[in-house]
Order: sequence, then structure tokens, then C-alpha cells
Amino acid sequence: MSELWSVLFDPNICFFRYALLTGIFASLPFGIIGTLVVVRRISYIAGAISHCVLGGIGLGLYLEKAVGVSWFGPLQGAVVASLLAAVVLALVSRHARQREDSVIGALWAVGMATGLLFIAKTPGYVDPMSYLFGNILLVSKSDFIFVLILDVVVLGLVGVFYHKFLAICFDEEFSRLRGLRTGWLYLLLLCLTALTIVLLVRVVGIVMVIALLTLPAAVAGNFSSNILQMMLLAVLFCAGFVVAGLGVSFTLDLPSGPIIIVIAAMVYLLILVGGKVAKVFKK
Repeated sequence: MSELWSVLFDPNICFFRYALLTGIFASLPFGIIGTLVVVRRISYIAGAISHCVLGGIGLGLYLEKAVGVSWFGPLQGAVVASLLAAVVLALVSRHARQREDSVIGALWAVGMATGLLFIAKTPGYVDPMSYLFGNILLVSKSDFIFVLILDVVVLGLVGVFYHKFLAICFDEEFSRLRGLRTGWLYLLLLCLTALTIVLLVRVVGIVMVIALLTLPAAVAGNFSSNILQMMLLAVLFCAGFVVAGLGVSFTLDLPSGPIIIVIAAMVYLLILVGGKVAKVFKK
């Protein structure tokens, strides 16, 4: 533990501080958007968006290293791919419900395949593992700034449309009958989910995005009486999982992303088991 604190405050080691700060501040969009994803039950759509991100990352790497487009890198590619996937899925959800599962599965697979093909054609060695399973220790100052910008965007938009988001999450059909424009609100929710997923990829990777997007909210739901409480607790739980995961991964010299997910899953399992045991004893 003393070694961890010495590394954290060492002026010559910036990457660990960036990782810790990024994880803490990223917990805001993770907890807030994750709560809406869990309540709206669109985690499968979020999964499709997350796998499309690899296509954008691969395109960004190829354009940056093979073509020489310096202003378009993996981050820009991930943002474009995720937003495009969100728009496609929103349109499919509205206008082609009978084919929604097929389109989700197609986007899921094609996004991964396209990304791997672009990575294969990118000059030099590119390790896809850091994108598939994440490495929060690789975050930079620009990544941290992106987190802060996303915090402002998410807090601002969710604050403005909070009640409307709740309406489409709980009873979208009734909201539509009352004159609420649910179509563009649903699209906005998916776009916010897409931007949050881009950030999640850096923390835990594409494969484990859904876990960190949903587990903190699922844990928080056991202690909440309303959505606002669930959001706040989800943010706190997410920050706790990230900080604990970083500490354990540093101490045991293990990958940070999988450790964060394992800790979150263990807490969720303990709460579920504890709840069942408590009900038995009450009887």
C-alpha cells in the first residue's frame, strides 16, 4: 500500500494519476448513462455499439499511420463509428422492429470484423488487446480532457431532459400519446450511450464494456427508491470499483480492466446472495 501511495504522488509518474483521475471522473457518465441503459433495458443495443467502435478505431489507426491523416486517429474514429451505429440502431428500432435483432447482430459482427481488417492493414505492430480488454494506464492528458468534456455534456443534457428521459424509459408509448417526441429523445439517449462507450473502451475494453456500464447501476438499484438515487449511487459504486481495481491490479501486477470487472461482479453477486439470505431469515 505504501508503494502505491508513493507511485501516486511521484511527480515523475504521471500515467497512474491520469488513470486514477480518469476513472473517477469517468464514473459520472458511466453511472448516469448506465442507469438509463439498465432502466430502459437496452444493454444489448449498447453491446452492438461497443463492438462497432473497433471498426472506427481500426479506421482511425489506418488513416493515421498508412494514409498520413494526422487529425483523424483512433479516438475520432471511435466517436464517428459509435454515433453512426447509434443512429442506425435508432432508425431500425423505430421503423423495422421485426428486423431489429438481425441488424444488431450484423452490426455487432461487422464492426469487429472491419476493425480487425483495418488493423491488419495498418503498417507496424498494433496490439488489438488494449482495445478489446482495455488498459486504463495508457490514458493521456487528452483522454482526461475528453472525460471532462463528456462529463459536462452528459450532466447538462441529462439535467435538461431528465424527466423526458424517465418518460421514455418507463412508458414510451404513453409518452408518445401525450405528444412527447420520443423518437429524437431515444436517439439522443443512444448517442450519449455511444459517447460513454467510447470512454469505457479505454478503461475496460470493448469486450467488457457492458459489464461496467450495467453492473454499478444494477448494484445501485438494490439500494435506491428512485432513479436519481440510483444514478448517484451508480456513480459512487463505479468510482469505487475503478479505484479498487487499480489498487488491486497494481499490487498483484494484473491487468486493470479485468480486475475492475471482477470486483464489480463480486459485489453484485454478494448483494444478490445477501438479499436472498436476508429474505430467508425474515421468514
